[in-house]
Amino acid sequence: MNWSNFWLYVSPPIVGAIIGYFTNDIAIKMLFRPYRTLYIGGRRVPFTPGLIPRNQERLANRVSATIMGSLLTPQELQNLARRLLHTERVQAAILWLLKLALEQIKPDKSQKTSKVLAGILRDLLGQSLPRIIKVLARREDFLEAQLNQIFDQILLDFQLSEDQAKKLSDWILQVVLPPDVLRQTIVDFLTDRNIQIIDEGFREKASGTYWVVANLFGLRNTLTRLRTFCLDEKEASNARLAELIVSLAIRQRLQEWLQNLSLQNLPVSTVRQLRKTLRDGVRQYVQERGTELMQGLSQSLDWENIASLLLNRLRTSAAITNSLGVVSKELALVLERYLERDLENIVAQVIPILNIDQVIIDRVKATSAAELETSIQGIVKNELQAIVNLGGILGFVVGLFQTVVLLLR
Repeated sequence: MNWSNFWLYVSPPIVGAIIGYFTNDIAIKMLFRPYRTLYIGGRRVPFTPGLIPRNQERLANRVSATIMGSLLTPQELQNLARRLLHTERVQAAILWLLKLALEQIKPDKSQKTSKVLAGILRDLLGQSLPRIIKVLARREDFLEAQLNQIFDQILLDFQLSEDQAKKLSDWILQVVLPPDVLRQTIVDFLTDRNIQIIDEGFREKASGTYWVVANLFGLRNTLTRLRTFCLDEKEASNARLAELIVSLAIRQRLQEWLQNLSLQNLPVSTVRQLRKTLRDGVRQYVQERGTELMQGLSQSLDWENIASLLLNRLRTSAAITNSLGVVSKELALVLERYLERDLENIVAQVIPILNIDQVIIDRVKATSAAELETSIQGIVKNELQAIVNLGGILGFVVGLFQTVVLLLR
């Protein structure tokens, strides 16, 4: 065999395959490399930088236009929002937020939540509620059912116990009506005019033996002497009155009277009138001084302590924990109805705010040529390698065709 002729026929396919393979490989690498512009003698070397780094800004604009024009259209964004905001997902998110908020309240060492709640309660009771009550108090049926219930269930059945009646009777006889006060009351009552009226009335209305006594002796002299004794002999009169209180068992009688005192012993008409009077009195008081009462009550309360106690109770409340699921579901349904109506407008307003196209442009422009090469190679590595292989195959086919031509000649 002539080896020179053998290499003459074998070399074209091999050389063509090598040239085709490495030519495509070099061409693909020239898409990205070199990453920077090269200069020789102050002149730019042709084909530097690579095609993609040289046109990176235009590439960014084209990528952004392609994505926003065909992929992230407003309709697609609406569909994406509907999938993301599905009722179950929204409910789970709201439930998570509610639980997170409840958990964040527990370690509130700075008491910020308590201060905020205290301010809300203070404004509610000190400002808002008084104005509301003042307006409602103008109605004729204001607190009618509530006051009637209080009157029927509390006041109507109220009755002093034995110990309460004893203490109240002692207080009346020691503070309200002691002997000195009784003496002064007698002196004030026995004026000359009152003595004359009593004496004349006794003379006119007495009969029988009392008429004889009234007309012979009368009461004027006796009552005058009693008044004089009370004025001149204060200590002695006080002592006599104290003895009379003890001897007449006024304390025991007063205690029994107070213990037996009950609204149930009054006539029905009187009870009804008392209930109506109580209701009208409360309504009038609220109209005139309700605002001052509520504001004064609001100022006297320690709202931060109340808010702290309320939050501590809410943290451990089983009702709050059990209601989180129901609340989250209701809020999710409300949000779903709102989105069904206004989702298109919301997406139209969100797109300019998000400025997705500019974000894509900035992100592509900020990506280095090496990162772009790595990203694209990661996406279409097999396809690019297939192009290189195809170049080798085409070079081999062309070389083989040349070998066939040589053989035919």
